[in-house]
Amino acid sequence: MALQSKLFYIRTSFVLVRLSRKFLTKPVANQLSSSLQRVCISRPFFTSRVIMAAPGNRMCWDFTATDIAKRADQLIMKTKAVYDGVGDLKAENVTYKNVIQSLADNDCDYAVERNMLDFCQHVFPNKEMREASVEADKKLSEFDVETSMRQDVFKSLLAFQERNKGDLKPEAKRYLERQIKLGKRNGLHLSKDIQDKIKDIKKRMSDLCIDYNKNLNEENTILEFTEEELAGVAEDFVKNLEKTEAGKCKVTLKYPHYFPCMKKARNPETRKRLETAFNSRCLKENTAILEELVELRQKKADLLGFPTHSAFVLDMRMAKKPEAVKPFLADLAVKLQPLKEKEIKLFLEYKEEECKKYGYKFDGKINMWDMRYYMNMTEEKVYAVDHDKLKDYFPMDVVTKGLLEIYQELLSLKFEEIPGTKVWTEDVKLYSVKDSASGELLGYFYLDLFPREGKFGHAAVFDLQPGCVKIADGSRQLAVAAMVANFTKPLPDKPSLLTFDEVETYFHEFGHVMHQLCAKAEFTMFSGTSVERDFVEAPSQMLENWCWDKEPLNRMSAHYKDKKPIPNDMLDSLVKSRKANAGVFNLRQILLGTFDQRIHTCGKADTAKVLADLSKEILGIPATPDTNMSAAFGHLAGGYDAQYYGYLWSEVFSMDMFYSRFKKEGIMNPKVGQDYRKWILQPGGSIDAADMLKNFLGREPNEEAFLISKGLNTQEK
Repeated sequence: MALQSKLFYIRTSFVLVRLSRKFLTKPVANQLSSSLQRVCISRPFFTSRVIMAAPGNRMCWDFTATDIAKRADQLIMKTKAVYDGVGDLKAENVTYKNVIQSLADNDCDYAVERNMLDFCQHVFPNKEMREASVEADKKLSEFDVETSMRQDVFKSLLAFQERNKGDLKPEAKRYLERQIKLGKRNGLHLSKDIQDKIKDIKKRMSDLCIDYNKNLNEENTILEFTEEELAGVAEDFVKNLEKTEAGKCKVTLKYPHYFPCMKKARNPETRKRLETAFNSRCLKENTAILEELVELRQKKADLLGFPTHSAFVLDMRMAKKPEAVKPFLADLAVKLQPLKEKEIKLFLEYKEEECKKYGYKFDGKINMWDMRYYMNMTEEKVYAVDHDKLKDYFPMDVVTKGLLEIYQELLSLKFEEIPGTKVWTEDVKLYSVKDSASGELLGYFYLDLFPREGKFGHAAVFDLQPGCVKIADGSRQLAVAAMVANFTKPLPDKPSLLTFDEVETYFHEFGHVMHQLCAKAEFTMFSGTSVERDFVEAPSQMLENWCWDKEPLNRMSAHYKDKKPIPNDMLDSLVKSRKANAGVFNLRQILLGTFDQRIHTCGKADTAKVLADLSKEILGIPATPDTNMSAAFGHLAGGYDAQYYGYLWSEVFSMDMFYSRFKKEGIMNPKVGQDYRKWILQPGGSIDAADMLKNFLGREPNEEAFLISKGLNTQEK
């Protein structure tokens, strides 16, 4: 998941965010401008550490909660002055310098400062800082709406376009055309009455999205279980859980607790309690928020002349219209049904056998709380993959070292850790990124990998400082990104040992980091991952393939005790298990994508009922009564509304890129890696994704490799 700048929330009315690879994720995207660095310079953040320089990195993290409020006000004043200047121009006086240059350079500065102030709410250990960040986010988001509705600025852009036909470089022309299109999507070509209605709707939606995600970030439910109730879960995991005074184990709903229990706890009542709580997170408050958002989005679409919110959103995506998405999801669902039926039949056999063995009642069906348990059992029994043993070969330091080496070799880059820099909490690390041939400094990335209270609860990459050109002097601003995750923490007697899912997530999310750092777009609007939302996951999805090949796996693994490599038979079993549960897993993705489309094409929705109906229809597994997973479906309040289908849509392209180039020419082939960097990563959003794909593939993309990857016969196309 890649979280992009809220700068474009200003103009498009949604936060561009990228969520984690497999699991539901929260929104979050943010950028900001650093015109006020004097606030950051005076106080050392960790006085016991030597502060090392990171030239070109404008991020600084040693401000206070009071500073956040002041900086937000100053940012608003500075940005308003720029927009006032552009808006005051007479048509005959507009020039490239006073319109395009003024707006684009402001975009760059605004993004840096906005990001810093907004990022705090997702990662700072101090709750006062997080709350101050949320309040600043609300104030800035309201200002963003006001800025997006500046008809005077829109008129200056139209005047400049009229006077400069054919005189712009391609990316500058794209910037101008995009600004004008976004203006029309905000109703700036319509009457003042309609504009005011749109503005009010956007402000309300902004506040709702912020509240939705704050609720999720601050969610802290704890369930208590006896050790007997957690039978089947790894002993060291249970041993290291915090205990109550009565000796019960405290289990949170954060990923490092929830998923190990759902995959291994044999007691169905334990799994039921956990799954019910997990899919009831923020149930009351966020269900109400989401359903209001659905209605507001439809009202806005109506005002702008679109039949549905989905039609409004997809007008700017590769898919172009809902009529393309619906058959894509429906046809794939039909093809996957035979696989799912076979998998469910096997799950039921395992369940009946377990119920007889342990004396549980067999109800003859697979419930939502059974799904992950029997998916995991299938991997263990059919493919002989023991994930508890496997994680012993994935200590965090070994995985990180191998992962960084692979990316450096593949993309011809050089990373260097910069110790002792100012960061928001002490276990965060900062790295510089250079081109290995020229030595050119491309930017920096932060790694913040372990959970803590109040932290963003999933895995995502935040675009903190966009790589772009300052038009005023032609200098290039370096890119800065932060990868935020919640991987398994170290234990008193063991280092951090990652599950294979976590390894795959790590590899995927770091692909988003590389997209941010390798992009060479000139305008902030097109920096890094600022591509079509239904393509944005493709580059990182493609890189997941390295986690399923023996050579890369051996390079980022070693037993934490004796450094021995993963045994060949274990590696073989793991690689073969890739298509395990393909039917159930992918139908769940189709379920979520279809749910997203359904609620955003009807204008009003009982989200719990729609989700329950589709779960039964598509997945064949009923939703647990009195739950509503969509209350914690962060994508829908974080920039993925009407776009969740994009995970599967972009996978068509990711598999085509991998099978057609890397698999044929060598997965560590530096020539292919350079082509990938040049044609896919380097453009950012400065050209259409369809053109990037044609440049890299040498042809139009097709879905053959995608269907093969799902275990489907391509003759069924």
